This record gives sequence, C-alpha cells and structure tokens, in this order.
Amino acid sequence: MTDTNRRSSGPLPKQALQQMDPYVPQFGVPASENPIRLSANESGLGPSPKISEVLATEMPNLHHYPEQQDGKLAAAIGERYGVKPEMVLTSNGSDELIYLLCQTYLDSGDEAIYTQYGFLVFPHAIRLTGALPVQAADDGYTVSVDNILAAVSDKTKLVFLANPNNPTGTMISEAEVRRLHAGLPSHVILVLDWAYAEYQEAALSYATQMVEQNDNIVMLRTFSKMHGLAALRLGWGYMNAEMMGLLGAVRGPFSVNGIAALSGRVAVADTEWQQMVLDENTRTMAMLADMCETFGLAYISGVANFMLVHFAADSSDGANGPTAGFVAQSLASQNIMVRGMAPYGLPNSLRISTGTVAQMDALYVGLRHSLGK
Repeated sequence: MTDTNRRSSGPLPKQALQQMDPYVPQFGVPASENPIRLSANESGLGPSPKISEVLATEMPNLHHYPEQQDGKLAAAIGERYGVKPEMVLTSNGSDELIYLLCQTYLDSGDEAIYTQYGFLVFPHAIRLTGALPVQAADDGYTVSVDNILAAVSDKTKLVFLANPNNPTGTMISEAEVRRLHAGLPSHVILVLDWAYAEYQEAALSYATQMVEQNDNIVMLRTFSKMHGLAALRLGWGYMNAEMMGLLGAVRGPFSVNGIAALSGRVAVADTEWQQMVLDENTRTMAMLADMCETFGLAYISGVANFMLVHFAADSSDGANGPTAGFVAQSLASQNIMVRGMAPYGLPNSLRISTGTVAQMDALYVGLRHSLGK
C-alpha cells in the first residue's frame, strides 16, 4: 500500500492511484561509477557513430519547438522497414504509446489483458485508467494464446502481446499471433509490442501486414534496444489513421524532442551499424549460453539480447547453491549490474543482458567468483 493510503487528511488522488505503487525499474546499485550494465537490455555497442557526426553539424535550433510529428523521421522509418510513413506515430519511447493506448481506450470498469511474464508497464498503465488488468497465464515461460483468448470478456478492450517477450526472451510464431487476432472480437485492440523485433526481423513483415489489413491492431517499436538510443527516449507506433488521430490528440504536443528525432533518422538509416550490432549480439548470446552451461545454470535460450537465468531457491543452509539475490549482490560488488526478477514473480531468476565481448568476459569472471566455481 502506498503512503497515499495512510493519509488521514489532505488531497487524495483519484481512486485508481490509491492502490498503486509507481513503476520504478530496479537496475541495482553498482560498486562504483561506470559499471558494466547488463541489467537494462541496452545495446552494448551503443548508437551509430554517425549520430555524433551529424549532431556536430546539424544540431537543431534549441530555441525552437520541435515538430509535433517529425515527417523526416517517419519517412526514414518507412524507407528502412517498408512501412507507410503516414501510419507512423513517433513517440517518447514506446512506453508513451502504451500509456496513450490505455488512456484513449479504457474507462473505469473496462478490462485489458496482459500475459503472466509480460512487461510490467502493461498492468501499471491499465490501472492508471481505473480499468482492470487481467493476467493470462503463460505456458511455462511462453505466451499461451489459448489462455489469452479464455480471458477475454465483454469488458475487454485491449490485449497486450510482447513478442519477443521481456523478461523471458521467448517468442510465439506468426501462426499463433494470427490465431490470437482471429479469436478476438473486432472491438478489441491487439497491441503488438515489438520492442525486440529488430533481433527477429522476420517478424516485422507479417506484423506490418496485419496492421495495414486490420483496424484493431497496433504495432509498437523502439529505438532503445538495437539502435542504442535509450537515453533519448524515442519510439514509434504503426496504426491506422483514426487511431493515430486519437492518440495524437491525447499525447502532449511536443513529446519527441528535436535531438531525438534527428538521431533517430540517422540511426535507422545506418544499416551497416545495425548489422554489426546484430553480429555482436549473436556472439555474446552464445557466450552467455556457454557460461550457463559451464556453471551448470538452467536458463532460457532467448531470441533477443538477454537471457533469463535460474538460480537456487532460497534456503537457510545454502545447500542448493547461491540464490539469485546473492549472485546479483555479488556481481554488483564487482561492478556488474544484472536485473532481479522478483517483481515478475520470478525471485529465483536473473535477467542478464548481453554487452560487448569484453563485458561478457568480465561477467564470466564475476559469475565464477559469485558461484564459488
């Protein structure tokens, strides 16, 4: 329960907020400055070097407001991914679009579905509207289309699907995504959160096609992962004109700043850098899997830029080996940050992002020390 609930007098927020705690990502406390950050699914290589070059010569006029919808950025996205620029709505990270969709389509008493190990922003954004978040159980660590469809009621307005999913790193097939949409009533919006789709580009074409052919599907994308622009908060959604107009009316007038928009145009056009990031990620994901095998750790072989790694359940004598909490603290003391999964109902697991090859080498040493190997 939040501090708000304990107040005996004074102004109170709306009812939906009185039972909520803020969504605060926990990245851990490093031992010193400049830690190895394997806790936030960021790009180990960072953004395209061309961005610095362009910003040095084409810095936006900082005394002018940016465009409400940067046409050049939408055009660059369209050219790179084969989408229609007029259906692209840029945003302050894809998180903004999640909140906008909930604010636009949910009333108090409505329902929206998210999956058991889905992104925690989904239920947070749903609750803010006064609507009810409905959780559909996964099948193991993978989204279950059958369970999602079974959770649909006459109050359902939105269904959130992250694919690949964070934090499990699992992914369902095109056939399953299409089966999910086919089973939804026409008034229910299917939100395809494709934040990690650049790591599985084959998933992009069918999702684009589904949005273009249906009025109740929206695809969300981000520049925070493979493009390495997390600090600038840049994302985009792909949707029909009516939905774009509604979300555009709800959001703030200048949600995407000029530096972010310019950086996004450069990043999305630098396909050479994107391929380098993908190649490096392939190498480091293999290194992470090898570490787990070497140290006898169970893990899920993810399809993006992170893995879910399992550790011993908590025990008083430590007979089952170090717990996830112990390992996270031990790594932090060595200036290596990983992500605890207790908020997702996975207290015995850590999500470990890939970094550079050198960072993976450091992680190997850190894990060996933490596990007493």
